[in-house]
Amino acid sequence: MQGKIIRGVGGFYYVHAADGEIYECRAKGIFRKEKVKPLVGDNVEISVLDAASKTGNVDQLLPRRNALIRPAAANVDQAMVVFAVTHPQPNLNLLDRFLILMNHQDIPVIVCFNKTDLAAEEQMRQLEEIYRGCGCEVCFVSVEKGEGLARVRSLLDAKTTVLAGPSGVGKSSLTNCFLPEGRMEVGEISRKIDRGKHTTRHTELLVLRQKDPFETPSYLLDTPGFSSLYLQDIEYEELKDYFYEFGNYETDCRFQGCMHLREPDCAVKEAVERGEIHRARYQSYELLARELKNRKKIYRTS
Repeated sequence: MQGKIIRGVGGFYYVHAADGEIYECRAKGIFRKEKVKPLVGDNVEISVLDAASKTGNVDQLLPRRNALIRPAAANVDQAMVVFAVTHPQPNLNLLDRFLILMNHQDIPVIVCFNKTDLAAEEQMRQLEEIYRGCGCEVCFVSVEKGEGLARVRSLLDAKTTVLAGPSGVGKSSLTNCFLPEGRMEVGEISRKIDRGKHTTRHTELLVLRQKDPFETPSYLLDTPGFSSLYLQDIEYEELKDYFYEFGNYETDCRFQGCMHLREPDCAVKEAVERGEIHRARYQSYELLARELKNRKKIYRTS
C-alpha cells in the first residue's frame, strides 16, 4: 500500500496511507545500509504488519520531486509564508530572504499577511504595493475575524505546502482553521518584546480537512518559527535573478550582466525612480547585495 510520511519521531515513521489510516512504521534496514533517510513528505510503499494496531514497515521510497534541507522535507509543491500586518510589525527583509531561498529551490510561494483586523488600511495598501510585482500570490487575512480564509484554503487544495514565518504571526491559529479538529497549541505574543513565543517544536505534515474523501489530500507542513535566515548557497552575482520585478527591465540595461547598483543607464534603477518597482524592494536588494559582497570578500581573504 502506498502512503505519505507525515511525521518521523525516534525511528518511527507515521504514514498517511491510501486507505485514509495512519500507520506507525519502521524503515527497513536497507535504508540504513544505503544511507538513505526517509523524510517527512516522502511517498512510500508500506506493508501492514497489524491492521488493528495500525503498524507496518516502510518498504520502499518512491522517487522524490524535490527535497528541502531546512525544513527537512520532500515532495513540496509550494510554500506559504505568514507575516502579521502588525503586532508584530513585519520584517520585510526577512520576508525577502525567504522568497529568495524558496525561489532558489524552485518552490512557488504564497505570501499571507494576517491580523488585518488590527491594521490600518494604509498599512495593508502599502504591503500590497510593495509585493504586487514579486511573482507570488499575496493574501490578506484575519484569522480572528475569519476573513480571507476561503481564498487561502483554495490555494492549498491538493497540494503539499510548507508553512513558515516568524513566531507570533498566527501560523498555528491559521492552521487550526483548516484541520479536521483544531488541535495545535497557540502561543501568545510577548508584550515586553513584541515577539511571538515558539509554539511549533517539530516538523509535521498535517492532513487538512477534505470536503470529499475521494479527492487528492491536501497537506500542510508546519515548521518552527524563525527570526533570521541566512542566504546560504546564494552567490552575489545571482542575487538579482531572485527579484522577479527586475526581469521586465534588465534587458534594457546598458551593460550585460548589470547588477543594478552603481552602473550607469540601468533600466532597473530607472524603473525604481518611476515607481514601477517599489523602492522598498530595491532597498532590500541593495542591503542583501552588500551582505553577499562582503561575505565574498571574507572568503577571498580567509
